[in-house]
Amino acid sequence: MSHILHRNLRATLPHAVSAKGLRITDREGREYIDACGGAAVSCLGHGHPDVLAAMHAQIDRIAYAHTSFFTTDVAEELADTLVADAPAGMSHVYLVSGGSEAMEASLKLARQYFVERGEPGRSVFIGRRQSYHGNTLGALAVGGNEWRRRQFAPLLIDVARVSPCYEYRDRREGESPEAYSERLALELESKIAEVGPQRVIAFVAETVVGATAGAVPPTPGYFRRVREICDRHGILLVADEVMCGMGRTGTLHAVEQEGIVPDLMAIAKGLGGGYQPVGAVLVHGRIMEALRAGSGLFQHGHTYIGHPVGAAAALAVQKVIKRDNLLAAVRERAPHFERRLREALGGHPHVGDIRGRGFFRGVELVLDRATKRPFDPALKVNARIKAAALERGLMVYPMGGTIDGVNGDHVLLAPPFIATEADLDEIVGRLAGAIETGTAALRRAA
Repeated sequence: MSHILHRNLRATLPHAVSAKGLRITDREGREYIDACGGAAVSCLGHGHPDVLAAMHAQIDRIAYAHTSFFTTDVAEELADTLVADAPAGMSHVYLVSGGSEAMEASLKLARQYFVERGEPGRSVFIGRRQSYHGNTLGALAVGGNEWRRRQFAPLLIDVARVSPCYEYRDRREGESPEAYSERLALELESKIAEVGPQRVIAFVAETVVGATAGAVPPTPGYFRRVREICDRHGILLVADEVMCGMGRTGTLHAVEQEGIVPDLMAIAKGLGGGYQPVGAVLVHGRIMEALRAGSGLFQHGHTYIGHPVGAAAALAVQKVIKRDNLLAAVRERAPHFERRLREALGGHPHVGDIRGRGFFRGVELVLDRATKRPFDPALKVNARIKAAALERGLMVYPMGGTIDGVNGDHVLLAPPFIATEADLDEIVGRLAGAIETGTAALRRAA
């Protein structure tokens, strides 16, 4: 009997004992292709020798120093690297241990910014339905993942909510993508007016929606209009790139493809590639100026922020990505990945949508393609496909409640940036078999 409090108390998990490149091996000797990076984490795959060497060297040098007493060379170098590669205007980095911590710190920074400016009446965040920003109470409150929020709702702050940018489900017949973007912008404008512009702290959004809705990219012009509306009302824009950032969509930051600069940006997963727990907040210079002119403090902190070994792992991951031109590799191979997904699954009777950017792809599953009608949630189709994929030695990231927190199923793919076209072909082939197996029994039952 395991004494670990596992996520699922009724599941018996295989024991992972080794990993190399795209593959994880369990105690029984079975191999699994990690086509989802765990949770879009393993951007370099497993066991990269350069990252392991950097971690060993840092442990030999200094493994831990509390940030109320010291900084370290490796944390400073990582921050310098991240700022140098960040969108224009980002001037500082707050290093944490993961995505939820990065989002929690972003929310606190946003609130403190207005307190320092003498606007303590700003207390409301605006988020989107069908979003996910982490599992700490603040991040959970701002997010719109109803399954994760439901039982903790009495503990969560009130957050104003607008529609997601979810073209497959919500763009109207005859409406252009640009017109859809404008309709969503006007909804945000209306929500700000309803709350009162002087009460709003920030609009919080994933640049490309991750786990909750399955790699949903924004429509053209959406974020440019969001940025303009936030600026006009003096509201901050917090970009959550914990899952979609750090190269996952083909550029280091997904906002680069939207032509905007957020005020705060949370990053994590691909920052350290899973080699150490690490995350960060990229902070715009105007936020830092307000803190310096005010209290001179950020009233927040954790024991392990700026951890030297975490910083060493993240710095090594970023150096490998640059040296090996892996962002270019993602951009070059992404069209092949998308084409193979569409060839294998585009005509499947239960695949409604194939979407995403770069090496960040979602497949939405439906009962009926013509009407986009979802499966009955009780069937747990996404879990069936995960199980069928594991039987084929393939790891995918499944989720239910894609549409509204209850209805809808999808699977997410996020292979490492080192994946070759042959690797992508194998991933797609195994996924296609898993989807066929996972849905065939349901067709026969119907």
